[in-house]
Formats: sequence, C-alpha cells, structure tokens
Amino acid sequence: MQKEGRLGIGIVGAGKVGPILALALAGAGHAITSISAISEQSRERAETLLPGVPIATVPEVVRRSELVIFAIPGDELPALVQGLTATEAWQPGQIVLHTAPEHGYTVFAPALAAGVIPLALHPALVFTGTSLDLSRLVGATVAVSAPTPVLPIGQALAVEMGAEPFVLANDDRAGYADAVEAAQQLSRAVVRQAIDSLRALGIDRPDRVLGGLVRAAVEEELRAAAGEAADLDQ
Repeated sequence: MQKEGRLGIGIVGAGKVGPILALALAGAGHAITSISAISEQSRERAETLLPGVPIATVPEVVRRSELVIFAIPGDELPALVQGLTATEAWQPGQIVLHTAPEHGYTVFAPALAAGVIPLALHPALVFTGTSLDLSRLVGATVAVSAPTPVLPIGQALAVEMGAEPFVLANDDRAGYADAVEAAQQLSRAVVRQAIDSLRALGIDRPDRVLGGLVRAAVEEELRAAAGEAADLDQ
C-alpha cells in the first residue's frame, strides 16, 4: 500500500534521465507504475535500473499514473502532447512534468482542458544513465517552472529527488537552456582540445594531468560567482 501523499509515477522515456528520476522518487516512497521504452538499449536500461517495473506504451503509461514524467528530447514533446490530447489519454487532476530545459510548462497547454497540472523541471546535471547519477543528483539544482498555485508541487518533487529547486520564470526557459548548453558544450570542447594536445606530446594519461587542474579552475570560478552573488544580495 502507498503511504498517504505518495503518487503512482509513470515515466515516458527510458533514456539516461527518466529511470534515474524514477529511482530517486521511488526512494522517497512513490510507486513507479510503468515506463515506456522503445529501443533495445532503453529497454535494457529500464530493466536494469527498474527491475519489475512494467514496460508499456506511452498511452498506457499516461493512463496508469497520477504523475507522468516526460523525459524525452524537447523537440519531440509538443507533438506527443498534441497526440495524447487528441486521443483523450489524460486524466483529470493528473500531474504532468517534463525535463526539457527549453520548454516551459505551457508546452502542456493543449492538455489543460483535460484538467492536468503542468510542471517543468530541469535538473542541471550531466546524466550517465547509471546509478552513479543518484549521488550526483543530491545537491544538484533543478529549475522549476509552473503556474503559481502549483509551484510548491514542483519544488517538493525536486526536494524529494534530493536536489535543490529554484524557480525559473516560464519566459526565461529558452535563455536558461542556451546558457546551460553553452556551459556544457564549451567545457567539453576545451577539455577535449587540451587532452588532444597533451597526447600529441606523448603523454599517455592526460586525464590525470588535467583532472585536478580543470576541477580546481571550475570550482574557483564558481566560488567567485557565488561571492559576487552574495555581494549583490547585501
């Protein structure tokens, strides 16, 4: 039996993000009803990380669940919402949540007439699709966008994942998505360029040479940014 206040959660998408969020919420006492998985790799990931959780079609996941998490690429989300709306798959009072950084909660606008509660949560984390992500999720930040009356639901879910929520205005999602994507891609490119340069010099383990240096440089820059933010708050 589920505890009071616990939800039956369905996951749409068995990529690197969906199963990890499911595991985190299951650890908070929620029940995972089902997960959708299409490719062989995603099915294997779902079966490995969520053994015993039924693999179902997307409409089945939606119909079985009180909270549905859409952990799919952002460019696939609008069409899927439209399709589920057209087939009347939504349940009144159902919480629907997506993890795409570029979309706000208004991507669920077609489903609002069916009585769904829309949320947009983006964990600022590079997911590996392994249980290692659970420890990384603890203390990570989650951008939460939602209509004001239901904003506490999104914040509470982020906290139950072990993360730290912050409120992001719906209209700011696109700019936020650009910023986090730039940080991720530029960091990867700079590190890769340095690794290639060291390998060209015959250094076999450039990761050892750069590891402490890169981590310290990034941490120092983040510490400086935190100090600047503190000064602004005073």
